[in-house]
Amino acid sequence: MYKYIYIYIYIYIYIYINIKHNTVIKFHPHKKHIHQKVWNVLWPTHISNKLIIIRDFIFSRADLSYQRKQNLFFFYFLFLLQIYQIKVNISYFLCCVSDTMTEIEVPQFFVCPISLLMMKDPVTTVTGITYDRESIEHWLLKAKHCTCPITKQPLPRNSEFLTPNHTLRRLIQAWCSANEANGVDQIPTPKSPLSNANVEKLVKDLEVPSRFQNAMEKLHKLAVESERNRRCMASAGVAEAMVHVIAKSFTQDKTTPCVEEALRILRLLWSSANAVDNNYMKRLLGQNFDFLNSLTRVLQLQTKNKVKVINEAMAILKLTIEAEDSTPLGNLGVEFFRMVVNVMKNREVSLQAMKSALFVLIETCPLGRNRRKIVEAGAVEELVELALENPEKNLTELVFILLAHLCSCADGRDQFLQHAAGIAVVSKRILRVSPTTDDRALHIFSSISKFSASNEVVQEMLRVGAVSKLCMVLQADCASYLKEKARGVLRLHSKTWNDSPCIQVYLLTRFQR
Repeated sequence: MYKYIYIYIYIYIYIYINIKHNTVIKFHPHKKHIHQKVWNVLWPTHISNKLIIIRDFIFSRADLSYQRKQNLFFFYFLFLLQIYQIKVNISYFLCCVSDTMTEIEVPQFFVCPISLLMMKDPVTTVTGITYDRESIEHWLLKAKHCTCPITKQPLPRNSEFLTPNHTLRRLIQAWCSANEANGVDQIPTPKSPLSNANVEKLVKDLEVPSRFQNAMEKLHKLAVESERNRRCMASAGVAEAMVHVIAKSFTQDKTTPCVEEALRILRLLWSSANAVDNNYMKRLLGQNFDFLNSLTRVLQLQTKNKVKVINEAMAILKLTIEAEDSTPLGNLGVEFFRMVVNVMKNREVSLQAMKSALFVLIETCPLGRNRRKIVEAGAVEELVELALENPEKNLTELVFILLAHLCSCADGRDQFLQHAAGIAVVSKRILRVSPTTDDRALHIFSSISKFSASNEVVQEMLRVGAVSKLCMVLQADCASYLKEKARGVLRLHSKTWNDSPCIQVYLLTRFQR
């Protein structure tokens, strides 16, 4: 795209110079690199004549300086250039297309009424209207009122009521073959759609040891293949089967490589647009009380693909925590949180797995007993270390949100202050990442200033630049509530910081000491 812009600029400058110096511009048909039609659109003759008239008028003015005349002429030149810019782009595109392919008109009855594209897998609904399978299935999935787009009659949402129109598909394929020389691509014969009966048979095969491995491989292949397959598998109970496989493997102490495959299938199903439903998840997890413990043990697996297993398990754990009620979450043990913190320590895991680990801790943190367990698992020290690595914006926000939660309890503040870089890294991130990070950082300083402000801590805040950063917040163009938080922290220890050169006199007079 950019090379064409450079060509346009070069041509227009060439035209401008020639018109300005009254040089005749002619098109050379022997030069193959510029198409005749494109040249005519780039600079029509009547526009060139108009510019020559404008040029003569401007340069005949005695009351204008030579520089002013040049500027006016160039202004009119750019004005006309902008008018024809859209026409230039469209014309060049059409010329290029016309050189390689003649225009082919697709028969109207080959076109899907929804997508307005030629159908690849035509199916007929119970109302008698034919659509492309992908378009009508998406319509049935997303439409608030499940009706036929053409007749407005009610339609069943189940795609099993869609009948393949083989005759129309063969006609489309024959038409594509006849026009292949004109650049029309062939349409392959679509595979038969996956049915619930086929999936249910594979689920039953999981109960037979001799068929278990083969059934798992087939289910994984189907889940990877398409979104439609995943929706069908979710409705056929594959998610429940995978949860049962994972939980059973650990309760019977028979961990197999199929656990990894089950995790992948479960993640694909739960990540699908139609499968992530809180009520569905709660109902599913309510029947498998050992599932969270099983996921914890998955994180301890020592396999060749340990990092990949952790990435899969953390994605599922995030979805599980989202769907769980608060009652089971309050019964989580310290070992669970240690495993999640260990995931944060592992720098080989994916960024998404790291975010999932932080999300799990944030979701379970509001419960007081969980907060103490997270601190006991060593999360505070690891959060400070993670913040020191200057991660991306979203990850930094999650780190500070969790750190602010943990600093609201005494044990969390003690661990935070024991880390040599705790106050310094929080101070450094203020006004550098986002308002969310600023808010949580000020909340951390507020908690420390109110409940853990020994003389040593107050002096350290002054020494590492935290006080200077609080003053900067008062002067920065940020939200008023952030300034109020910073002012509150400064007010608490203004007597100690009164003689510091970091705080100007006019800042101290803004609040009572």
